Amino acid sequence: MGTEPVLVVHGGAWAVPDEFAERSILGVKNAVKSGFAVLEMGGSSMKAVEMAVQALEDDTVFDAGHGAVLNADGYVELDAIIMNGKTLAAGAVSCIRNISNPVTFACSVLEKTPYVMLTGLGANQFAKKLGIPQVPVEELVTDHAKAEWEQYRKYKKTTKVHDTVGAVAIDCEGNMACATSTGGITNKMVGRVGDTPVIGSGGYADNLVGAVSATGHGESIMKVTLARLILFHMEQGKTPEEAADSALHYMEKRVHGRGGVIVVSKTGEWTARFTTKRMAWAGIKEGVLMYGLNPGETIQEIIKPHK
Repeated sequence: MGTEPVLVVHGGAWAVPDEFAERSILGVKNAVKSGFAVLEMGGSSMKAVEMAVQALEDDTVFDAGHGAVLNADGYVELDAIIMNGKTLAAGAVSCIRNISNPVTFACSVLEKTPYVMLTGLGANQFAKKLGIPQVPVEELVTDHAKAEWEQYRKYKKTTKVHDTVGAVAIDCEGNMACATSTGGITNKMVGRVGDTPVIGSGGYADNLVGAVSATGHGESIMKVTLARLILFHMEQGKTPEEAADSALHYMEKRVHGRGGVIVVSKTGEWTARFTTKRMAWAGIKEGVLMYGLNPGETIQEIIKPHK
């Protein structure tokens, strides 16, 4: 008997405004369903997290791929990571421009190079070489992001810190994976890289323990290597929920940073936890879809009778 597959996604931990609330919930539900379809057909956790994150990148309500934000020079820089829990192989890209699905490009780094991370010019040149379609900045940036950037330039303040999308999964063979992708924060300094593509911070997957995708204040997440810290707590015997709460609490106490995480253990236990005002998340296991946005909120839907 194989492992019961599980897939969990998040759409970023921040103060999601009410006008984005419904679309954010719809977005994570759609993404978790598209990723879980891969697992149901016996597909790998790697493919499932890629498909789920692609769906989130393509949804303009989230800040990754389509819906990304403008940096201080007025263009888009994107970061992503994907990691295979069986082999610990990882692929990450940072400061890439004009690519609508950074997670798929991160997959190419994992599969087609001996490296873990590619950045900046070299990453963009490699994308060209692979024939990954470059899309005009206009296609990636929403009117909302443009208006926000103008607002920032004018008043030096932004209405919204955008965030990240991610997925974690375990497939029927017991293999785990994580993927995280982001379009950064409005008006960030050119060349700034957050936690997303940093292995052990924005994500980590290890079949021996579990998989994590993180979101929140990037600098804080890097300082505590949040994803790996959670898995460390799980190695010590904590449940995913205890481990997540413990690590998020530590991050807040030690470096005054807030964030959110999705976690799945090697036995298929999973959780979504956050210390920000809101985080859109959704998970599927054993024919049950669960999702939420507000603290302490869990809504359940039976998607089909579980065999």
